[in-house]
Amino acid sequence: MKIYNTLTRNVEEFKPHEKNIVKMYTCGPTVYHFAHIGNLRTYIFEDILEKTLNYLGYQVKRVMNITDVGHLTSDSDSGEDKMLKGAKREKKSVLEIAQYYTEEFKKDTASLNIKWPEIVSNATDNIDEYIKIITKLIEKGYAYQSGGNIYFDTTKLEDYYKLTNHKIDEMVIGARDGVEKDDAKRNQADFVLWFTKSKFDSQELKWDSPWGVGYPGWHIECSGISMKYLGEYLDIHCGGVDNIFPHHTNEIAQSEAFLGHKWCNYWVHGEHLNDETGKMSKSKGEFLTISLLKEKGYDPLAYRFMCLNTSYRKVLVFSYEALDNANKAYQKLKNKIKQLKDTKNIEQTKFDFYDNQFKQYISDDLNTSNAITLLYDVLKSDCNEATKLALVDAWDQVLSLNLINRTNNMAVDAKFIEEQIQIRNEAKKQKNYERADQIRNELEQMGIILKDTKEGTTYEQKTS
Repeated sequence: MKIYNTLTRNVEEFKPHEKNIVKMYTCGPTVYHFAHIGNLRTYIFEDILEKTLNYLGYQVKRVMNITDVGHLTSDSDSGEDKMLKGAKREKKSVLEIAQYYTEEFKKDTASLNIKWPEIVSNATDNIDEYIKIITKLIEKGYAYQSGGNIYFDTTKLEDYYKLTNHKIDEMVIGARDGVEKDDAKRNQADFVLWFTKSKFDSQELKWDSPWGVGYPGWHIECSGISMKYLGEYLDIHCGGVDNIFPHHTNEIAQSEAFLGHKWCNYWVHGEHLNDETGKMSKSKGEFLTISLLKEKGYDPLAYRFMCLNTSYRKVLVFSYEALDNANKAYQKLKNKIKQLKDTKNIEQTKFDFYDNQFKQYISDDLNTSNAITLLYDVLKSDCNEATKLALVDAWDQVLSLNLINRTNNMAVDAKFIEEQIQIRNEAKKQKNYERADQIRNELEQMGIILKDTKEGTTYEQKTS
């Protein structure tokens, strides 16, 4: 497996700390609004990365946070908390906003066949972790109190900018958007670990701390949640390129100052989805969400297909014309696969030959574009139809495009069924019965009948 590492600015061979076990952290959403499809492009690439690692034989333990406090509208520790902004907009409490948009985010990821991470933790559930880290940073001389808040002193680190490769004079006030002067800071690059009412008296969510009633800064939550569930050594940390600075830069600073050693070896970032006017955002133009694409008649997986035809490290420009072309190609591909008949007579030598090629492509910095080209090559090849179907079925574990028409008497993958049952059970716990019914109906169309019993949910496959 080779992956581009932002930290070294090179494509590197991937070597986890523990053989065949990968500890992976992905920055989750700030749940103050719907995710737009640019946000979701990042989660698609992270999903491909996790499924590629699984396909290559690694065991992946993945953790994601849900930001429900502390993410401000400015990079300079100023402006309004985004969660409070959402609550004011909809005249609801912050926790109501967080719960609603977390559920909407879950629905969007399910529509895109993005696997829900093994561990998902809300920022507000880990306050004790942040206080523990901040206390030690103060004791070690990396943090200080000023104006009622706790700041991290970036001058204590010789390599604070190692992730960005910037020099300090390139990051001064006015060098980029969203940076304003804060007189409470010793140095303008310093960042807040803990806010108190001296900074924001109107904050809805507050906790007691040794430094006064307040709430955590945005950056500390990812360090705290990651170390809580994945320990002192992290293999892969993912996010969008807009997270590189200041968010991931600050995560590295506080984590390594706290731990006293290197924290994460591989930093992997996905590029922006732009519209024709520039970077996509929630504040300009048409707010492009998965729900909107559905309303316009698009299959969300056509958007996933569109993303997979371009490297995750290249800017992708969205237009409805491009999505139309992707949708047509995706539907044609599915229809071509639908014509194949499964005779159970797989040509193992040919299967292995093409599967090895597929592994080479996806392990080469997630080259999904070449993997999809290979898929077309297989469909045009002299392999028999059973071999073609088996290859498509295997590769769709990574691509997750629902390429197989599972009503054609093929045995549905047991792991897939169990995952769907788990998602359905979670939906029922959250009282999202519409989503639970949708999963039941989708499985039934594949010939899988669910049975809810006192012992749990079982299933059987229709034989006719």
